[in-house]
This record gives sequence, C-alpha cells and structure tokens, in this order.
Amino acid sequence: MSVVKKNLLVELFVEELPPKALKKLGESFASVLADGLEVQGLAGTDSVVSAFASPRRLAVHVSDIAARAADKAVSHKLMPASVGLGADGRATPALLKKLAALGLDATVLPTLKRQIDGKAETLFVDSTVEGATLAQGLQKAVDDAIAKLPIQKVMQYQLDDGWTSVKFVRPAHGLVALHGGDVVPIDVLGLRAGRTTQGHRFEAAKPVIDLRDADSYADQLRDDGAVIASFDERRAEIVRQLQAAAAKQGLKPIDDDALLDEVTALVERPNVLLCRFEREFLEVPPECLILTMKANQKYFPLLDAAGKLTHQFLIVSNIRPADASRVIEGNERVVRPRLADAKFFFDQDRKRPLASRVAGLAKVVYHNKLGTQGERVERVRSLARTIAQQLGDDALAQRADQAAMLAKADLLTDMVGEFPELQGVMGGYYAKHDGLADDIAFAIEDHYKPRFAGDELPRNTTGVAVALADKLETLAGLFGIGQVPTGDKDPFALRRHALGVIRLLIERELPLDAQQLIADAFKAFPSTHGQAQAEVAFFLRERLSGYLREAGYSVQEVEAAIEARPAQWREFPKRLAAVRAFVALPEAASLAAANKRVGNILKKSDVGFEAKVDAALLNEPAEAALSEALVAVKPRADAAFERGDYSASLQALAALKAPVDAFFDSVMVNADDPALRANRLGLLATLHAAMNRVADLSKLVT
Repeated sequence: MSVVKKNLLVELFVEELPPKALKKLGESFASVLADGLEVQGLAGTDSVVSAFASPRRLAVHVSDIAARAADKAVSHKLMPASVGLGADGRATPALLKKLAALGLDATVLPTLKRQIDGKAETLFVDSTVEGATLAQGLQKAVDDAIAKLPIQKVMQYQLDDGWTSVKFVRPAHGLVALHGGDVVPIDVLGLRAGRTTQGHRFEAAKPVIDLRDADSYADQLRDDGAVIASFDERRAEIVRQLQAAAAKQGLKPIDDDALLDEVTALVERPNVLLCRFEREFLEVPPECLILTMKANQKYFPLLDAAGKLTHQFLIVSNIRPADASRVIEGNERVVRPRLADAKFFFDQDRKRPLASRVAGLAKVVYHNKLGTQGERVERVRSLARTIAQQLGDDALAQRADQAAMLAKADLLTDMVGEFPELQGVMGGYYAKHDGLADDIAFAIEDHYKPRFAGDELPRNTTGVAVALADKLETLAGLFGIGQVPTGDKDPFALRRHALGVIRLLIERELPLDAQQLIADAFKAFPSTHGQAQAEVAFFLRERLSGYLREAGYSVQEVEAAIEARPAQWREFPKRLAAVRAFVALPEAASLAAANKRVGNILKKSDVGFEAKVDAALLNEPAEAALSEALVAVKPRADAAFERGDYSASLQALAALKAPVDAFFDSVMVNADDPALRANRLGLLATLHAAMNRVADLSKLVT
C-alpha cells in the first residue's frame, strides 16, 4: 500500500522576538521539529527542511511528510524463562502481568520465543506497533522543539481565559499547521492550529492571511503580507540593498556580520536609506562614531575607498513609504545627540593629560583578592620591563615601562566610561594628543590585542611586550586565586588571554622561553600564588595543542612536537612542518614504532645506564652496525638541528631504519651479563635522544 505524502508547514506567530537570538531560535525550531518527525517515521531522510524566522514568527517547511507512519515490528524482551513459565510450562502471573502492560494477552503465549540472553534463557514476544498519526507525531515534535529552544529567559503570561499561564520567550498569538492544504489538529501554548497568519504590521495588503497550503506560505507572506519570511533571504536582500546604496555614493558599508544578523532580525520588509551627519563630528576618532552608530542605532557607517569613515551612513527601515524623507530626517535627528555626546566626551578628556589619571587607578578595584588597578599596573610594568629587556635593550624596556604605566589610564576617561569597548583605543588617541611618540601610543592601543580569534597582533615590539605582560599577569593572578575556567564558563576570558600569549609567541616569532615567562609572571604575586604555576603551564599547553590543530596539523603530529618541549614556542611551525615531511618518508612508520619500543624498554629498565656506548662491548654484529650507523648519522642530524633545519635533521634519521630493524631482530637487550645489558641500554638511550630532538616520534604511532 503506497503512502501519500505531502509537504508540511508549521508556524508559531508571536510578539517581537529577541533580535540577537532570532537566527538560532529559527534554526533550532526547524531542526528539532524535523528531527522529531523523522524519528517517528513521518519524515524520511530525504525530506527537505526550510527554516523561516522573522521578528514575529518562527516557522518550518518540511517536504514529503506522511499522514501516518508505517507500522513497526518490535521484539519485546520479557523475562527469564524460569520466571515466566512454571514447571508445567504454563505462564506465571508475572508473565501475564508483563504481557498486559504491553497491551497483550494470553493469546500470544504460543508465539513466545526462547533465546539465550547472556547466560539465561529469556522469553521474547514479537508485536506490531501502530505508526503514529501526523497529529500525534507533530504534537510531540512541536512540543519538543519548543522545549529545546535555546532560550536563557522565558516569559510567563496568561491566556485569554484569564486563569491559565504558559511560559515562552514571548507571548504567542497564532499557530499554523498545514499538511498540504489540510489543517493538522494540534495545540501549542494554549493555541489551536489553523491556517491563518498575519503579515506586516503596517504594509500588509491583507491584515489576516488565509494560507492556501503549506507550499504557498512564503509567497503569500511576501505578496499579501509584505514580509520576507526567510531569515537568509531577508539578510541577502539587505546586503544587496546596502551594497547598491553605497555604490551609488562611491562608498562601501562597514563589514559586520553580527550587526547584519541583528538588523535582519529587526525588520520584515527591509528598505535601505541613505542618511548623513554633520562633517564636524568627523573630528572625533572614527572608532567612537562607528561604535555609536552600530551599537546604539544599528546603522551601517560608510567608508571611502581608503577605508576612511565618511559623514554618510545607511539605515535599514522596516517600511517603504513613497516619500522616505521623514524617515531619513528622523534617523539623522536621533543620531545627532549621540554623536554630540561622543564629541563632548572626547573634548573633555583631552583637557587632562593621560599621565595625570594614573594615580586615580589606585582607587579602582580590579579584584577584591588582587587589589586595585593601580597595583595591577605595577605588576604589568615589572613584567613588561623583563620581557622587553629580553627582546631588546634598556631603551625598549624603558618604553615598555612607560606604555604599561599608561595602558589602563583611559579607564578613567569619560569616553571609555560611556563606551567600555574603546579601552586601549582611546588611550592611544590621548597619548598622541599628549605628544607621546607613536611607539608608545600604538603600544597603549594594542596591548589588549589580540582581542578575539583572527584579530591583528600589536604593531611594534613595545606593544608586544606590554600585551604579553598584561595577558600573563591576568593568567597568573586569576589562576592564583582559583578563578579557573570550568566547562563553558570563562567569565574572565582566560582562554582568550592564553590564545593571545600563544599567538604572540608563535606568530611574532619571539625568542622567549615560555616556561620562564610563566615563572616571571608569578614573581609579582605572593608566594601562595606559586602553586598555580603548573596549572597555568598546563592550561597554556592545552590551548597550544588546540591552536596547532586548528592550523591543520593532526593530533599525532601536534603531540609529537609538543612532547619535545622546545623552550621557544616560535619553533613549533618549523618542527611540525618537519614532522609532516618525515611522516611522508617510507621509513617513518617503522622508525616511529621502534622509537616507541625503545622508550618503553628504557622506562622499564631497573639497572643504571648512561647514554653512551663502549665499543669494546659491542659483541653482536647488529649492535655494532647500529652503533656505527649512529656515529655516522647523529652528527649530520645534530648539525641540521642546530642550524634550525628540522626537516633535514629528521630526514637524516631515515638511514637508521635498516640497522634499527636488524638490532631488534637479533639482539637481546636484557642480556644476562650486566655490562652487556648496560651497554645496550646506553646504545638505545643514545638512539632515543638522537631521534627525539625535533619531536617525540613515538607519538606518531597510530
């Protein structure tokens, strides 16, 4: 019997949903509902799922949905035969009760099966479970989809009866469930499913839209409701209009995916319009103006061909009046006082030199267990001087000290008080205004970098020293008082700080000892903090492993390089490239396996030995051959290692494959003679040390 399938449409019509969450809400609602239908056999693996999400609706269209799921044959495990059947072979009360619980009776007793389950003979019964109807399955799927929406906070509101309360992200006012052209009778949040929905608040051709069928949903909403229901289509339309409007002015809109997603979640019928503000506001740092327009007004600033901010910006309106002048004027009027505030803050802040604010940091609490910002600044200064001394000379250390002293001073400015996101940036501007060198100003601005994955690094060595000091001081301080990230909770962004340290060391190729840096960071804290030093080292190593894997290296390659424990982490890219080249050699697998075997032998040895060889005790041809090969190969491998040619160093080891294989085929390492045994262990220790300078090759064994 063929099953007739039709497409399904479910829509939940609600009050305005939180814009920053809308995209995830729409995706979750659609995927969980569709998965629920598939699990129940109502949807197939080839069903196509289309999600819809607008400010006032969550909806999903799923193709090829059956009106009823196919019946399923199920085998039920009952109980041990010794429990279910008496000595006379008749069913016991326990068995009859179990069958009744399954909706079966004694008529199925002749069909019971006996099978060995574990050690006991067990009774099984086969039955047919009727497939769920679409009404049953959809009810369950929608309930599950609503329960699993990624909502941090829900609202509780009363239904129209005045007594019943329900909880949801926003009050729901309508429910549509159409299987083809038929309404599916389900109830959600006190709403009974129907076929009507609503379009745009102001511009819909019809206030109430009577949907013909599941497939007409998007078209009817667009044509009759003036709504682009698909989040992705609406976003693409906004991008198209932004680019077209900007191109007319010879400009380009600022690139910001998060802003684009948020604006897409605020409008149903996007209409991009060009606005302007007074040119005098361009005297304010562009970062301030851009942040004001993006964060407060959801506007798109326009940049010229050189990437410089202009006095024009784009807005995305939710209406399309014949004359948009009043909409434009209104938005220009709204943004003007915000830009004026930014200009006022900027002018006021520049009346005092940045250095005059440093003393005030002593009154700003950083953490109740770590003191004030003033105390923190002193710790960062000390560490920055130490790092700068290693990277340069006394002059660099002096510049790093000055930049570190001023780095947090902008926290006390009006501009940063209003826009905390601009800390560092404003410090750089105010330092330039005070006549400080660009080297210092850039270091102040850059010391928070990298702020996020993919962010640029500090522009100069002074900034690198201060940025490293700032991040390491944060890690040492917070780990020292037990503020360690757990699970997905990282309130102090310590993972980001750790990644910043790693990126600085590797991508700027800094000749710094990572372990010494960690030790130096803890010197500024009380001795009680020292117990956390190992934790910080492990934390950084874990982040390092993730960073290198994201760069495209395998787990084995990364573990091999990290286990070699190079003091300077700038070496990792070269070492990993060498490991990858080594793995491609035909001798690699055999040598890696032998290396692991050697390591295990040395670990298990209970006699003393040194990594040296007495040629007089080499009485087996294979061990003599291995020793001779080592004498020939090791100098070449070591010379390549010392000049930083790690690939050549590893590839030189390929010549050891044959003598190593021959050694293990014919030589007994644990000889009865203690002298022979110690000498052979010494030979293996020499081999092990030679093979593992670049990376621990045993980690390459899969």
